[in-house]
Amino acid sequence: MELVILVPCCFFLIALIKFFYEYMWIPLRIQNMMNSQGIKGPPYKFIYGNNKQVTKMRMEALSKCLALTDDIFPKVQPHFYTWINRYGKNYLSWSGVRAELVISDPELVKKVLRNSENLFPKRKLSDIGEKLLGNGLAFIEGEKWAKHRKLADKAFHGERLKNMTPTIIASVETMLEKWKAQESKEIEVFEEFRLLTSEMISRTAFGSNYLEGEKIFVMFNKLKILLSRNISKTMIPFINKLWKSADLLESEKLEKGIQDCVMEIIKKRENKVVSGEADSFGDDYLGLLVNAYHDLNDKNKLSLEDLVGECKTIYFAGHSTLNSLLSWIVLHLAIHGDWQEKARREVIDIFGNQNPHLEGIAKLITMSMIINETLRLYGPTNGLPREAAREVQLEKLALPANIDILVLNSSLHRDSYLWGDDAHLFKPERFSEGIAKATNYNAAAFSPFGLGPRSCVGMTFAMIETKIVLSMILQRYTVTLSPTYVHSPVPIISLVPQHGIQVILESLHNNACST
Repeated sequence: MELVILVPCCFFLIALIKFFYEYMWIPLRIQNMMNSQGIKGPPYKFIYGNNKQVTKMRMEALSKCLALTDDIFPKVQPHFYTWINRYGKNYLSWSGVRAELVISDPELVKKVLRNSENLFPKRKLSDIGEKLLGNGLAFIEGEKWAKHRKLADKAFHGERLKNMTPTIIASVETMLEKWKAQESKEIEVFEEFRLLTSEMISRTAFGSNYLEGEKIFVMFNKLKILLSRNISKTMIPFINKLWKSADLLESEKLEKGIQDCVMEIIKKRENKVVSGEADSFGDDYLGLLVNAYHDLNDKNKLSLEDLVGECKTIYFAGHSTLNSLLSWIVLHLAIHGDWQEKARREVIDIFGNQNPHLEGIAKLITMSMIINETLRLYGPTNGLPREAAREVQLEKLALPANIDILVLNSSLHRDSYLWGDDAHLFKPERFSEGIAKATNYNAAAFSPFGLGPRSCVGMTFAMIETKIVLSMILQRYTVTLSPTYVHSPVPIISLVPQHGIQVILESLHNNACST
């Protein structure tokens, strides 16, 4: 009888010791270790870390109105803003039991992002994050990443980019025809660009259209919202294994729905080859992926899971970040009429009333300045998550294994030491002599698409799309800000306008364009 009682008591005692070891001893040991090296931060709170503080700061920031200013850091990321000012450019914080070293020192950032010895891999995704971008290029590692990256490089560089240009132009023309037919000239551009970017990525990468992928985009947006509202929630592993939250259950349904829709698109492509309607899977991104899926060489072959993962990644990345970027650029053109006019003169000097072409796009210097300054202040990613694969030395810091690292590029982009006392102001002239000169040859000072080998594979493609869209709008319209616009940027994975961006269009004369 005593033995029957003793055994469960022992198990309970062991579980209790393990729990306190993981939730008290290890966090306090890491905190003391980092503090002894000069890295301070908000103190660890049992189980929750700093998650409750972060949630409270975010709720307070969201409840406050924001003037029409580009000094948005305190509202968009109030916890980072507060703790950088309190503890310095590099500090330690806690997401539940996980320690996170937040860095915005350029030298540390370069070391982490260049990752020459594979010491700082991409951080593992949360359960809901896995549903959104799991098995895609953005978060895989090692040989698998190298194989997938090679395919993506092939799809979004060189002659293929040139071949995509007419498709991009046709998508923009469809949007502009709709604008022309509207009686009201007040346009909510965030929604317009959501439809446009969805259409462009559907046509260029998948040989389809927005309507065919509409369900996918709707489900992606729902997943983005679920992920955003769970970022600061405390995850307790042994509880999460026993009980799934409503959001996690919903995310699983959405993941299954997205996968089913992607599989339909893949099957259509395969069936065309089987029926003889097409003699290959195609040379767009989907075609390259399906080819790799059917490759007989194991070295080049993609699994079905990988194929679906890459389709999900390009569907998401191909429209979400570009949608936000275009919207914030148009906002600034509407506010800064002088820069709008400079950009328009440049477009007309290069293209006249003809549609854009790749040779001319490379000459859009003023537009590049405007795009870069918008990326600096309203970049698609506020931070680049990594982790320490093992105990490692980062410059003078000794880091424990499995500590999370966050490269806070939103802070770097606003650092007055790097950019001057006017760092919070929209001043495209900073980039008049190129990015290197603007950053004083400090690569880490400006990294909207990442840095090093893991920088965004679609960066060149996104810049071409952006310049085509803006050029075609500027050839036809002047843009002013509507009095109904409310300035409220919010981070929902990428930075989005909470209430949309309303602008007023005024048609220019003699603006008929042709290919």
